[in-house]
Amino acid sequence: MADGQAAAGGEGAETAKPGSAADMPPVGGAYAYYVLGVLVLVYVVNFVDRQILGILAEDLKADLGLTDADLGFLYGTAFAVFYALFGIPLGRLADNWVRVRLLSTGLFVWSGMTALSGLSTNFVQLSAARIGVGVGEASASPSAFSMLSDWFPREKRATALAIYSSGLYIGGGISLFIGAVVLQAWKDAYPVAGPFGLVGWQAAVLAVGLPGLLLSLWVATLKEPIRGRAEGLPEPPKVEGVWGKLAGDIASVIPPFTLINCALLGRRVFAINLAVLCGFAELAFALGSVTGDGPQGIAVCVGGYAVTSGAQSLKQREAPTYALIGGTPAFVRRLVGAGTISFVGYSLGFWIVPYAIRTFVVPMAAVAADRGSVVPWLGVALGGGRLVGGWGAAGGFLGVVIGGAVSDWFKKRNPSGRILVASLAVLVPAPFIWLMFTTDSLGMFLIFNIPLAFGSMYVGIAAATTQDLVLPRMRGAAAATYFIGTTLIGLGFGPYVTGAVSKVTGSLATGVLALLLMAPVTLTCLYLVYRKLPRAEASRVARAQAAGEVI
Repeated sequence: MADGQAAAGGEGAETAKPGSAADMPPVGGAYAYYVLGVLVLVYVVNFVDRQILGILAEDLKADLGLTDADLGFLYGTAFAVFYALFGIPLGRLADNWVRVRLLSTGLFVWSGMTALSGLSTNFVQLSAARIGVGVGEASASPSAFSMLSDWFPREKRATALAIYSSGLYIGGGISLFIGAVVLQAWKDAYPVAGPFGLVGWQAAVLAVGLPGLLLSLWVATLKEPIRGRAEGLPEPPKVEGVWGKLAGDIASVIPPFTLINCALLGRRVFAINLAVLCGFAELAFALGSVTGDGPQGIAVCVGGYAVTSGAQSLKQREAPTYALIGGTPAFVRRLVGAGTISFVGYSLGFWIVPYAIRTFVVPMAAVAADRGSVVPWLGVALGGGRLVGGWGAAGGFLGVVIGGAVSDWFKKRNPSGRILVASLAVLVPAPFIWLMFTTDSLGMFLIFNIPLAFGSMYVGIAAATTQDLVLPRMRGAAAATYFIGTTLIGLGFGPYVTGAVSKVTGSLATGVLALLLMAPVTLTCLYLVYRKLPRAEASRVARAQAAGEVI
């Protein structure tokens, strides 16, 4: 690798070489856990910024005149499509550049865009800010997955990545708590509007966005690990022309540059890409006509087309990487399996609080009003949000960490043992989701919410499986592809589908219960991964070499 000045100079090498292995902290040592702790905090901020709209949904709906479908679009699609879109080039940049720098820069961008969300005054402005949050956050997990896989040995990888992924649940829970506290305090202090005309939901969004700007400076101080050292593999050669490669990767996913990029790759590639573009354009029109939600159809189809174009380009320019990702059935099936689990998880994470407010809190306030008494329904609602958020953080943390540790134990005894543990994330929560959204008791609703913590058990497992199927220099691209599944399928569709079904049926409970139809798809994918995983892991080096990799 080149020195730091070369790495910063544009067309230089990959990164400032962190030094020889003798000068670096040991793999799996105290510094590795320090890095893990910092990255958990980053992921907490990541999900606070992502999830904050959940507790603010009812205020957003009233203040901006939104429908449930609009809320699902803002929370899910607007973020998810661009997260997936830029995940491909930024994942590749994580493989080619300094991961620490990429992560700190991305954190600064998405925190700034979150703060700007708090200054939005209409649907279009808020959508644009959410798109910016998605672009910035696309840098996070590809960088973190790759770094942690080089700081921890393979036998501890699922545990380390599970601990990192616990930030998802901690952040999701904290977002409800912070949002509830700031929203209530602001409404108490300023019943109409506060300084600069800000209302409660805007103040809450600003409160969670600004601290990330400071955290980005801390992240920039972390050491860049040596790629491949944790597995005893030779360090990959330096990557020249980093920024030119990034420009090519961006062109491979951003229309209309995708057409130019594919034209440079050959007539056949261009013809296929043009046909795919026409197919997605027709699908977007059909979806808009059927649902009446044009932005949703367009956004999802742009994301699908971009992912297809990116895969085409990767196959032509990076055949070994494509062979271990898109060319590996176990990887693709695991991607779909994780995406369908996320389809349910993201939707529940967003809609659970609005459902509780509408189903339990508002009727309580109406009954009290009829009796001539006063019930501080906002305080009750936000208190419920804090309760649900607190358990979501604690339960999700326990589920993901226990799932990672148990799956590492199972893998020592069965090459596909992790997948058996991952299946619990589908089988255990399903009946309790049904019970939650059919009960008329708030107490039982909260009790039935507890077993949903099992739904987080798959996260570290899916992350570790992703990293185990590729070579060290491909980990950023593999992580980005993994998040295409969880984000484009899960976040892009889950919350929106629930909101759309709610809009059509007039029942949010029906929208949530429709998510259970995804369970058979998920279990089928996990079964197929279980059968193919050992052979795919064992043959990864040989298959990469067959595709042109020099090891």
